[in-house]
Amino acid sequence: MIPGFENFMQDVLWCFSQVKGTIDIGVTEADIISTVEFNHTGELLATGDKGGRVVIFQREQESKNQPHRRGEYNVYSTFQSHEPEFDYLKSLEIEEKINKIRWLPQQNAAYFLLSTNDKTVKLWKVSERDKRPEGYNLKDEDGRLRDPSMITTLRVPVLRPMDLMVEATPRRVFANAHTYHINSISVNSDYETYMSADDLRINLWNFEITNQSFNIVDIKPANMEELTEVITAAEFHPHHCNTFVYSSSKGTIRLCDMRTSALCDRHAKFFEEPEDPSNRSFFSEIISSISDVKFSHSGRYIMTRDYLTVKVWDLNMENRPIETYQVHDYLRSKLCSLYENDCIFDKFECVWNGSDSVIMTGSYNNFFRMFDRNTKRDVTLEASRENSKPRAILKPRKVCVGGKRRKDEISVDSLDFSKKILHTAWHPSENIIAVAATNNLYIFQDKVN
Repeated sequence: MIPGFENFMQDVLWCFSQVKGTIDIGVTEADIISTVEFNHTGELLATGDKGGRVVIFQREQESKNQPHRRGEYNVYSTFQSHEPEFDYLKSLEIEEKINKIRWLPQQNAAYFLLSTNDKTVKLWKVSERDKRPEGYNLKDEDGRLRDPSMITTLRVPVLRPMDLMVEATPRRVFANAHTYHINSISVNSDYETYMSADDLRINLWNFEITNQSFNIVDIKPANMEELTEVITAAEFHPHHCNTFVYSSSKGTIRLCDMRTSALCDRHAKFFEEPEDPSNRSFFSEIISSISDVKFSHSGRYIMTRDYLTVKVWDLNMENRPIETYQVHDYLRSKLCSLYENDCIFDKFECVWNGSDSVIMTGSYNNFFRMFDRNTKRDVTLEASRENSKPRAILKPRKVCVGGKRRKDEISVDSLDFSKKILHTAWHPSENIIAVAATNNLYIFQDKVN
């Protein structure tokens, strides 16, 4: 058990730590954050945006003079991961937007991460340099080639100290393997392979081989008019390198075992909850589509997010989830207007805390929700600059559905649907969370005395 995770909702008071991004009223599309991810130690935090940029924040060392002030995250490296492209054969523009970032465990002084847009996955190496070589024989200090006839002595190059430089270099580019848009990438627990999933296919890659991948799932029908569902998310098991899950727009989850056959067209397990006929409506199929699927750190459970709920499934029970949490049930009466403004198609993500005891996911009006699996308590918090005083405690928010509204409540009719929390991340071992709100990244942590 990770310290501080017991009796979670009872003990934890979340307070503001930092906010990254501008306060400008007019937000440019390119600055909108599209993915957030902590690395395996939590020392680094990466964000990707719609402009194809990756920004990495590094946690500062804690100050001995200020023991209560824990290390803040500051910009470590910023680089352009993807550029806009154009597919001339299909007359299709390929956006530079970063769909997903996944870190690899650190093996040496450098850091490695995968980033993907709709079509191309790239493996980036992020490394530090604080020395530069000097004293070459064949070129002078400005880098110009010297006349070989003028070289009369042999010099031994030396390394001189220089200002610290953080370099990001693309080590591998995995392209031309997806006809449809990539929605997920997941690193395998063998750390030799990873998978990329698009709407109809899942491919397995080796990190060393860029010119070929194995197709492990293909749900494309012979006749596209018979298409009834698409793949929405996929993830490898955290411990078993042969097992992975993928979710569909029909609200189902399939668990596959790569040991059974090369093409995993037959699933090992099929998770689906029977629909309640009393809740059936025109929007039932749309809101049952799963937007995110995540294995728990233990590997025992799967968490899925659909439009209105978060569900936790036990791998040993396929017929129904063991837990269902209502994220914003008050929107059920608003589905018609949410359909008209396209919000009903928003893809919310969900995350586990380090001990799998609490889950977090986003909502509208810059609200995000936490559910304690042990005490069954839940809380709604808000990512807002109004609460952005250092160590200011976040006050729980409540939404009023009808009748008389209390002073501290907000009416469901006054929620701002343009402010949405789609992407969140939780530090792997501490109560530190990162919440992406449009072009701002909020970092909150539990209050320490």
